[in-house]
Amino acid sequence: MAAIKAFLAPILFVLAYVSILGGIICLPPFLLDFHTSHQASMSFLYSALLCILIGIALLLYIGLQKLLVSTRQLYLITVSSWFWFACIGAIPLYLGIPSISFTDAFFEAMSGITTTGSTVLSGLDTLPHSFLLWRALLQWCGGIGIIVLGIAILPYLRVGGMKMFATESSDWSGKTVPHTHKFIQNIGGIYIGLTMTACVAYWLAGMGVFDAITHSMTTLATGGYSNYDASMGHFNDRPLILWASSFFMLMGALPFSLYVSFLHGNREAFFKDSQVRGFLTFVAICIFLFSIERAWSGSVDYFASLTQVTFNVISVITTCGYASDDYTQWGSYAVIIFFYIMFIGGCSGSTSGAMKFFRFQVALVLLKNQLFLMRHPRAVIPSNYNGKEISTDITRSVMAFSFFFAFTIALLALLLSLTGLDFITSMSAAATAVTNVGPGLGPVVGPAGNFSSLSDTAKWLLCLGMLIGRLEIMTVIVIFTRAFWRI
Repeated sequence: MAAIKAFLAPILFVLAYVSILGGIICLPPFLLDFHTSHQASMSFLYSALLCILIGIALLLYIGLQKLLVSTRQLYLITVSSWFWFACIGAIPLYLGIPSISFTDAFFEAMSGITTTGSTVLSGLDTLPHSFLLWRALLQWCGGIGIIVLGIAILPYLRVGGMKMFATESSDWSGKTVPHTHKFIQNIGGIYIGLTMTACVAYWLAGMGVFDAITHSMTTLATGGYSNYDASMGHFNDRPLILWASSFFMLMGALPFSLYVSFLHGNREAFFKDSQVRGFLTFVAICIFLFSIERAWSGSVDYFASLTQVTFNVISVITTCGYASDDYTQWGSYAVIIFFYIMFIGGCSGSTSGAMKFFRFQVALVLLKNQLFLMRHPRAVIPSNYNGKEISTDITRSVMAFSFFFAFTIALLALLLSLTGLDFITSMSAAATAVTNVGPGLGPVVGPAGNFSSLSDTAKWLLCLGMLIGRLEIMTVIVIFTRAFWRI
């Protein structure tokens, strides 16, 4: 029994602080609606008290002891803390929104903290501000959480091949910031600063103060929760807002380690990074080709077409998931293109989900070398990326991630189809959950719909898909293997 308690102690310690943190962030929504919506505000007060009491109880149970964390415990801490935070996020929604089921509340919370942006709620335009703020806070916390996870934890676990690209190529480890905790403090400051800048930009572009605050949170987190059923389409009459949103979604999709490097004197950090150059070039090409085609169709003028294309393409590629138009009505080619770019995420060490862009670049380097070796079998070709050699470890992790990424989507789509969903809905819902994009395709889960009509079974499957995708697949899968539990 003592051995089990010692093994669980670090995990319970983290869950305790997650509970206390959840209780603390319940307070701003409580204060916001305290004088206007008594039922809504009290649900946050009760949730805050419950979460803080649970956190204190866990700390008292653990007691004062020196905690040593093994790799196996770190995997469990990562998965359990994100799952537990989703449970905490569901409590105020379940207590405060009439007729919402716990399944729907948990789905909304999981979508929030994984910055997926899929929603089961309708009538957002009239929802109390406290719940809109709560959704934004969940995504904002999830956004900075995934940055810390991707830069400080996943490289240590060697998950997804990020060690080389999230640390060494970004040139911060042991150089710009010598200690990890100091580096994370820098990341936090940058994240807050960019959020505040986005808030001011939204306000200057014509948003109200509350909308500017919440949308700045969900934009930098590349989460996509909006305060309106029409998402960012609510602001179509103010195109400057869409352009500001497009810019800050891109900012959230760039490596935050490079922001730190830039602030510490490396003014060419972004320009020298192959991943950033490739990602921005790809985005620009997609926007150019798409806007030209839309303008030739003659349906709208070129500027309006460019605005809509730029916003929606960036929203999908960065996995933010905002929508300003139902792009599934742009033509069958648009459906295919948006389905393809749904799998392409931002840069490593960013708030974006999906397959980080460096994985495609590494795969391209390996493919190019393999084609050359087919003609010159005895040649010795070094595989280099971003000025560094691609090690066997990186190659193996990228290949493993790519396989399980595709396998997870295929399996999830199959399971969703067994709940009665059609092919387009099953496939796009599975893809959007694992890639953490938000809207899928089709009339049910597309940009003009939401996930409320799905069965509870489908929603729980999608919650699992969102968690697996957000934690880079392998982090979750490994804990279900027999070898993981062998002592």
